[in-house]
Amino acid sequence: MKKIAILGSTGSIGTQTLEVVEHNQDIQVTALAAGSNILLLEQQIRKFHPSLVCVWDEKKAGELKTMISDLDVKVTSGMEGLLEVATEPQAEIVVTAIVGMIGIRPTIAAMNAGKDIALANKETLVTAGHIIMPLAKEKQVRILPVDSEHSAIFQSLNGEDSRAIHKILLTASGGPFRGWTRERLAGVQVEDALKHPNWAMGRKITIDSSTMVNKGLEVMEARWLFGVEMDQVQVVVQPQSVIHSMVEFEDGAVIAQLGTPDMKLPIQYALYYPERKYLPGERLDFAKLGQITFEAPDMEVFRGLKLAYDAGRTGGTLPTVYNAANEYAVGRFLKKEIPYLTIIDMIEGAMEHHKVVSNPGVEEILAAEQETYDYIESRW
Repeated sequence: MKKIAILGSTGSIGTQTLEVVEHNQDIQVTALAAGSNILLLEQQIRKFHPSLVCVWDEKKAGELKTMISDLDVKVTSGMEGLLEVATEPQAEIVVTAIVGMIGIRPTIAAMNAGKDIALANKETLVTAGHIIMPLAKEKQVRILPVDSEHSAIFQSLNGEDSRAIHKILLTASGGPFRGWTRERLAGVQVEDALKHPNWAMGRKITIDSSTMVNKGLEVMEARWLFGVEMDQVQVVVQPQSVIHSMVEFEDGAVIAQLGTPDMKLPIQYALYYPERKYLPGERLDFAKLGQITFEAPDMEVFRGLKLAYDAGRTGGTLPTVYNAANEYAVGRFLKKEIPYLTIIDMIEGAMEHHKVVSNPGVEEILAAEQETYDYIESRW
């Protein structure tokens, strides 16, 4: 029986992870953490019987205690609770599916406790990859990517020598606004940006996909996960979302992982690696598919992707500023407080203002995050 803890159990990745658990029946959930959705969390607790749960919101944690007073479950809250879930003694794998930089400390704590990481919190590597990857090696724990693109690269490298990588071909759907001009993007509303053509995802990541900032974050994440330089990661727009990513090797061979757009595949692969298990669902029908097309991304219209390469090449605290400015801007856009194009303007402004700290520790990373929020609030 494999034992796991899930950070972010009520979000898109968390709920799909629990669907995988329910289907397979040989995984025990020992601990769960959520933000504030205690109604769904209560359902999860009653179905999967964890011994420990965390609710980020302290008031909601108190309400949950009352709701599950008939059960023998410990309820915690805040960062202290997240750290407790991440280091829950029984868990072998921690699924890090929370959104944002609050994932850094729990991920480090889990690794220090000897846990393997099923990584769905991209901010951890974007902002602290220089800390996380050496720590994984030191503690001899595995980082198993859950992102569909990074899982595809991981699968394509299975049995290969990673030193023979020439470049990584990171695919992108192009989002709902592929082919649009900057002028047309100026009128985008929240409802428009939340209509992704292929994937069902959380609100924040769906907005990030529409701006291609998500792809920029994935480029920085891939750089750390697979030990390559930023310019060895090439983004290729593949609108059908059938090829999830590819690796080109030194001899010119290209290996790709293909499949239907279903996040349960990379989740299950991470949980059972290196074993493959049956997964119900739709299969690719190549005759019906007919064709797979490719385009280069438009980095002038989708400047968020270009800024990601700038941040990743510079390194230090600049990727943190890129990520933090985007988190803040997307939050404001989802509340309909700023226009769509202002998201990228905020990122660019924060990056230009920032004085980069090289090789930052966790405290300096978190300080750069707060400084970014303070700067944007003072300007917009």
